This record gives sequence, structure tokens and C-alpha cells, in this order.
Amino acid sequence: MQIRAIKVFPLTSERPTLKAGKPIHPSWWGYDQSLVRVDTDEGISGWGCAGTRWELTDAARKVLTPHLIGQDASQPDAVTEKLHQWTFWYGRGGTLTSYIGAINIALWDILGRSTGLSISRMFGGRFVESLKPYASMLFSWPLDEQTANLESGMEKKFRAFKLGWGTFGRVDRRRDEELVRSARKAIGDRNELMIDAGGSDVFWHGDLKWAIETSRMLKDYDVTWFEEALRADDIEGFKQLRALSPVPISTGEVLTRRQSFEPWIHARAVDILQPDLTICGGLSEGRRIWQAAYDRNIQVVMHGWNTAVGAAADLQLSASMPNGKYLEYWHPAPYVSGILKTPLLLDDDGMLPVPDLPGLGIEIDEQALKARAAGADSYA
Repeated sequence: MQIRAIKVFPLTSERPTLKAGKPIHPSWWGYDQSLVRVDTDEGISGWGCAGTRWELTDAARKVLTPHLIGQDASQPDAVTEKLHQWTFWYGRGGTLTSYIGAINIALWDILGRSTGLSISRMFGGRFVESLKPYASMLFSWPLDEQTANLESGMEKKFRAFKLGWGTFGRVDRRRDEELVRSARKAIGDRNELMIDAGGSDVFWHGDLKWAIETSRMLKDYDVTWFEEALRADDIEGFKQLRALSPVPISTGEVLTRRQSFEPWIHARAVDILQPDLTICGGLSEGRRIWQAAYDRNIQVVMHGWNTAVGAAADLQLSASMPNGKYLEYWHPAPYVSGILKTPLLLDDDGMLPVPDLPGLGIEIDEQALKARAAGADSYA
């Protein structure tokens, strides 16, 4: 079964805005995501997701397609490693790794569809049949908007919520606590609350002392974890923060390739590691990262602010690992629920069942994809 063609599908149309029509965060790089479809000569296709702008994804496609056409689509690891080797001089990480990860996810999807097995079963079996999704949203101000968003999530049966970015850590401590206090009041004491400072923001200024003091405040509101409290590459700062924080500390969404995760794992710099399959290199790389973290008793929760393909890949990988528990679920999720023929729905207990259909276990609505390619008309 040979690779015959690769197509990039831009996703550019869904960008949250404030009431005034301005971007919800001035430094936000956009909600641009890219889906990648790999076609084979036997008529089986698979889907992957690259967590980057479609123009960059398509540039990577043009560069790497000669290395892919004719390759055996039933060998995800072998094909992916060849791409890593061929791109040694192109600069590892960034767009190239994100695109290679999308190819890797698509090839696992193809292998699953050709064998009739879900990816989690091909990875050796499932430890759980469902995961706890947390509705992932941005902080809002004024507070009535934030409350309305949280109430909308509870109506959709979510029992865990993560709030991040917005004005948190960007105005003053009083504002930070108001945001968290209001969120806890809105969701009640029985639902989980996670807080994401957004330390990968442009010129993030939150330092170690701010993070330590903020973690103590978050403890008062029973926060499950404190995410990206420092700049994304501040491993020494995270080590100190983890040692002093009364709440679990997490990060990892911007790291690429397992080699970037190794120092964090060996140093036990965080309580929770958060790779993003659409950025770190795909399912094969994510599985290696997770196994290394698990061996050192570090919890892994996949970062998933992307698409239905990313969410499905996260579900399959998480189900196959002994300590899989949570799933980040973008809410509202136009690139998740809006591009599937059959949406991924929470059950009455607020859990998300892991599909046990072949491959990723989802079916993409290509017409819905094309409708969300606004601004990419010259390509579409």
C-alpha cells in the first residue's frame, strides 16, 4: 500500500473576538490550523493535523512530498523516521516537525483503517474506555461573559474547566484572584478547575516570585493544576516552582521532538507534562514522550487546542497509556464538532468515550473543511 498523494486543508475562519470586534488577545497568533490527508494507491486515506498556519504546512508539503510518494503507508514509524533523517539540514522542530507529525498521525489512521483496528488497540490495548474532557477556554472580562461561557460548558455536561490567557497575570493580582474566584463560584465545588497563565505569550513577564505567590492563591480555590506559569523554556524556574508550589505545575505544549522533552523528564521539572501531538511530532513521538514520563511517575495530559483530528489522536494515545485520565477539549470547538460527520459527544457523566472504530475512529466532513478555509481562496 503506497502513498499516492498528500493534500493540505486550511482552517482559517474561526477566530474568537471581543464584542468590539477586536482579537481576543493582541498577541494571539491566530486560530489557523491545518489538516493533512494522505491518500494511498489502494483507496484508503488517513487524516493528520499540523498545529501551524496552512501556508507553512503547505510549504512543508512541497518540500517533503518527493520523499513520501511511493513509500509504504502501512509503516508509520519507518516513514516518519526517514522524514526526520531527510530533514536534518532543514532545521528540526517548528513547521517541519509539525508537518511530519501530521503525516505520522495520518499513517497510523491508514494502518488502522486497513486492519480494522483502532490506534489504541494497535498500540497494545486500552487501559480506559473514556476520558475526562475539560472545556478549555480563555479568561473573559467583564466577568459576566466568563460566567456565561462556563455555564454553557456545564450545559454541555463538562465537569472540568480550564481558563487561561486573557488578562490573567497581565493586570494585577487583584484581577487574577477575581477571575479565579468568579470561575470557581460559577462551576461550584464539585467540578474541576485548571488555570493556564499562558507563559508562551509574547514577552511573558511573569517571573518566579509571581508564579509562587499565584500558586498559593490558586490553592485556596482548589485548582487542579497551574499551567505555563513561566516562559516555556525556563526549565530551572519550573524546577523551583514545582518544589515550592502547593498545586501541581504543568507545561510542555510548545516543545517539539522527544529530545526537547528529555531534560524536563529527567529533571522532574513539572508534575504534569503536556505535549501537543500536532506540534511535537505526531503519535509515534508522543507515545515515546509519554512512556518516558510515565517511567518517572510524571503525569501526562495532552495539549489539545486544535482540531477533531488532534482530539481523536489524543483520545487514542491516552487510552493506550496506563495513566491516561484527561482530554483537553476546546470549547466552543468549531474545528472539533464542526468538521465531523458524527461529533464526539460527552456522556451523562461528563466523560468522553474513546472511539473503537478503525484508525482514529472519526469521519471528516470535507465540505465543512472547505467552508472553513476563508482567506485561503487562492489555495482552495
